[in-house]
Amino acid sequence: MDRTEKFTSAKRQALILDSLKAEHRPITGSEFAQKANVSRQVIVQDVSILKAKNEPIIATSQGYMYIQETPNEAAHKLIIACKHHPDQTENELNIIVDHGVLVKDVTVEHPVYGDLTASLMVSNRSEVQNFIKKIQDTNAAYLSTLTEGIHMHTIEADTKEKIEAACEDLKKADILL
Repeated sequence: MDRTEKFTSAKRQALILDSLKAEHRPITGSEFAQKANVSRQVIVQDVSILKAKNEPIIATSQGYMYIQETPNEAAHKLIIACKHHPDQTENELNIIVDHGVLVKDVTVEHPVYGDLTASLMVSNRSEVQNFIKKIQDTNAAYLSTLTEGIHMHTIEADTKEKIEAACEDLKKADILL
């Protein structure tokens, strides 16, 4: 195929699905755009179409992921409530991931819109650092600024002891509600 030839919509969507299912890492819209010789905005539209077709694609701060929910009895999940200032976000996330715990998302309760949830999918300090850098580079606000620092996280680990240890350290840091 000629490198300057653009992919059709169907071919781009197949590329997105196949790549996301094969890779168990986030893939950015820019990566897809480069492969398909289109703009990142075209990829964003393709992903929206795929989501409308009930494909379980989520956008994380690191890129798109295909969420294959398989029953994992070894995984332990907990929703925790936290409160802190924005400048404590990196410390909060590091406390959690340092215990081998995945931070799946953040949720705030908006007075008009109800629950607003954003996917985080951070599991190590490098991913936390990338998330914080994106917030800073884009001058974006944390969702928790809408609720005076109150927010929830869905966290997951392979043992409940890891979750309990992370929660204990969050209590010590005066972050856990």
